[in-house]
Amino acid sequence: MRNVYLVTAFLVVLTLSVLGFRGTKFTHPPMDVFPEWAFPSMRHQPKYKPQSESQFFADGRTDRPLPAGVVSRDPLRNDDALYLGKAADGTWLRGFPAAVTVDGKLIARGRERFTIYCSPCHGALGDGNGITKQYGMGATPTYHDDRLRQMAEGEIFNTITRGKNNMLSYADKLKPEDRWAVILYVRALQRAQTGAVSDVPAAHQPELGLK
Repeated sequence: MRNVYLVTAFLVVLTLSVLGFRGTKFTHPPMDVFPEWAFPSMRHQPKYKPQSESQFFADGRTDRPLPAGVVSRDPLRNDDALYLGKAADGTWLRGFPAAVTVDGKLIARGRERFTIYCSPCHGALGDGNGITKQYGMGATPTYHDDRLRQMAEGEIFNTITRGKNNMLSYADKLKPEDRWAVILYVRALQRAQTGAVSDVPAAHQPELGLK
C-alpha cells in the first residue's frame, strides 16, 4: 500500500513539473498533453497582431482600410467646432468649442495627454527639445514662436487630427475632447513663457516672496 502512495505522489509531482500550474507565469507556455487538432484551446488562435505582415492580402498588411460606406458606431458628429475645429463660417475656430468646459480639470487632462503623446518630440516645455531630438529626430517646432502663438486653436486641432510633415495623425490616440485638452495645455505653456508679476493676483503675490 505504501508503494501505491509513493507512485501516486511521484506521478502528481511529475505531472505538475511537465504541465506547470495554470495561471502561474513561466518563461514558456505549459505543455499540452492532448493534440491541438483534437482538443482546440483558446490559447492558440489564428489571428493577426496590429501592424504585422500578412501573406493573404496583396499589400502585405494586416491593418485594413475601412470599407466604402461604412457607418461609425459613435454618435453622429454634427458639431463642426468640436470635431473639425471649424467656426460657423468655415474658418478655423479661435478659442474653444461651446461643448468644451475650459477649467482646471481640462488643463490637468491636457497635461497628462501631452506628457504621453507630445512631450517625447516637443519637450516638456513645448520648446521642441524632446527626447527624440537626442536620437537624431529632425528639428521639431517650438510652440513659443509667434507663428504658433497666433495660430487659431482650430488649426492646431486639425494638425493633431490629420498630422503634418513628419508628425503623424493622433486621431486614433486622442479623442476630440482630449485634443482640445492638449491645446489648452499648450496655450498654458505658451502663456507661462510670457507671464509677468502683474499677472499674479495681489492676494497671491506674497506666496512668491513679493510685497
